[in-house]
Amino acid sequence: MICKTNIRVLICCAVAALCLSTQTAFCQNQFEKELTQKMDDFLAPVPQTNLQTTQTQRELYPSDAPGGILIPSGFGGYGTYLFGGFGATYPEVYRDNKADLIGSIGACVGNPVKAINFAASLNITDVHRFKDFSGNFIVSRKLFAGTSISAGALQMFANVRQSDASGSTFYVAVSHAIQTIESLTPGCSRLSYTIGVGSGRFYEKSPNDIAAGKGKHGTAVFGSISYELIQHVNVNAEWTGMNLGISAGIRPFPVPLSLAVGVANLTRYTNDKANMVFSIGYPLSLNRR
Repeated sequence: MICKTNIRVLICCAVAALCLSTQTAFCQNQFEKELTQKMDDFLAPVPQTNLQTTQTQRELYPSDAPGGILIPSGFGGYGTYLFGGFGATYPEVYRDNKADLIGSIGACVGNPVKAINFAASLNITDVHRFKDFSGNFIVSRKLFAGTSISAGALQMFANVRQSDASGSTFYVAVSHAIQTIESLTPGCSRLSYTIGVGSGRFYEKSPNDIAAGKGKHGTAVFGSISYELIQHVNVNAEWTGMNLGISAGIRPFPVPLSLAVGVANLTRYTNDKANMVFSIGYPLSLNRR
């Protein structure tokens, strides 16, 4: 398997400055596996504010801080806008003292309450040379109060000579925001969870894992739970279908800038070490009416 060798970091402008001076990147599957390229939390629906609806009757949406960093969410976009971000991981698994960076830009359109929302994004795995692209396509739909489902295709059209991905990933995920535990942020829930099933990065282990005697397949089932520790700060635990990770999601400013930082690969089912992950994302243009 041909791997890129220097930049391996996913959504971090600060880390990007350190990584862009290197020559090549190991990215695709590790990035896709560890840092969700879709900015699920700040793309979620805006909480409704109907003055004729009492606080106890109002639907609660997910917390406004990121509810995870390693797996996709059942909550998709709402409205029409562009979004973008960077992600990072350090160090690369099965390598020493290497970081990796990836960028992502995309757009979404549609109302998932009345019909569906469709989101598409482009991953740039060799950021400093602006090449080696792949695509993601995600459709989401609200099911009932606080619950949404999404289905998607990830890391489509990846360069097989540069990517360590085993191929395209397909998944279905359902997320629910608990309606009885209100957040410190009006209109949001303090506790939410996701469960899903997928192929590719949720099921197929890397050649390095196979060579290390860790087997060929993961569980294919992934999930997460997110709890708002303080306002605009979540703590998250995630199972990727391959490994366990923990993270913190932060929304530090009134603007919809979202940050997440965590540790991935905490179990010994895949990879040779735990590593740090980071993401930052922002909607570039927003129309959510």
